[in-house]
Amino acid sequence: MNPVVGWALAFVALVAGWFSYGWPGIALAFSVIVFWLLIQFNRSVRVMRDASESPVGHVPSAVMLHSKLIVGQPMLQIVRMTKSLGRRVSESPEVWSWADDSGAEVRITFDKGVCASWTLDRPD
Repeated sequence: MNPVVGWALAFVALVAGWFSYGWPGIALAFSVIVFWLLIQFNRSVRVMRDASESPVGHVPSAVMLHSKLIVGQPMLQIVRMTKSLGRRVSESPEVWSWADDSGAEVRITFDKGVCASWTLDRPD
């Protein structure tokens, strides 16, 4: 979810809670917001825990990863898909890579944490 939309919804929930029930409504809206943030944090921790059990930068099939990539995918979604943390290739621009056993490698360029472009390098 876009952070601007998320914060706008949180603000709307607080305002609706105030106009509906006063202070108890704000307390309820605040509780719902905190619960939503905890769910998002738990999802991130689960993805990182699953990725920590795999070798860094390894995927079963680089070609399948290449076919599933979409411009605008956040890095957390790509890590969830690969079940592996990528190997950092360069810092500026931010490039990460994943390879399979055959030597094929997918290099993904990220811009502000989202996939901007990618390339598939296959051995001869």
